Amino acid sequence: MSSHLVQGRCVDMPVRVREASACSVMFAVPARVARSTIEHSGLDVVEPVPGRALCSLAFVRYVDGDLGRYHEFAVAFLVRAPRGRRPGAFIHRLPVDQSFTLEAGRTIWGFPKCMADIDLRSDGPVRRCTVRQDGRLVVDLLVRRGLPVPGGIAAVDAYTHLDGTTRRIPWTVRPSGLRGRPGGARIRLGDHPVADELARLGLPRTALLTSTIDNLAMEFQDAETCARS
Repeated sequence: MSSHLVQGRCVDMPVRVREASACSVMFAVPARVARSTIEHSGLDVVEPVPGRALCSLAFVRYVDGDLGRYHEFAVAFLVRAPRGRRPGAFIHRLPVDQSFTLEAGRTIWGFPKCMADIDLRSDGPVRRCTVRQDGRLVVDLLVRRGLPVPGGIAAVDAYTHLDGTTRRIPWTVRPSGLRGRPGGARIRLGDHPVADELARLGLPRTALLTSTIDNLAMEFQDAETCARS
């Protein structure tokens, strides 16, 4: 079993999240723009229909896990995997609101974590995430709960790119209290450069699918280097 030293603390692998809640919204965006957005990684987007790629916005409240309590917001793309692996999620943006998980995420896996103010409101039928960086609004996202759908254990590959290195992270998720629906989201962009990037992808637009997870457990393995530039 490997371990990593982060801010004087030993983090054993795999890293486990025992309790969290999450919401995600999936959009169909122009593949040409999505491809240019992540081309620095050496990965390519999946086009489920010609000319369209899948971009997801997600927010997570971590309650009990090896990296502590924190909030997180993610911008991710469905990508083709290198060397014939299954498609995975390329984590393009990953603001967080605590310094320990920021350093751990960057040094252990190469997640592009940065500090932000993240306000999550997860009670009731409408859930809301507001993200601000450098005192400027990035995004204000509202998600409406859908109908119950089956959960279960899923193995996912996450991909990251930081400091010229692209990595693959085996990632296991165990959701319960899962709900989904078509549409169901309202997004407002601010004036931060990340908001400008989302606008170039055509947001705000109608969501393909919205999901909420009341109880989420996860496990992250060590990263594997895919390529260096």
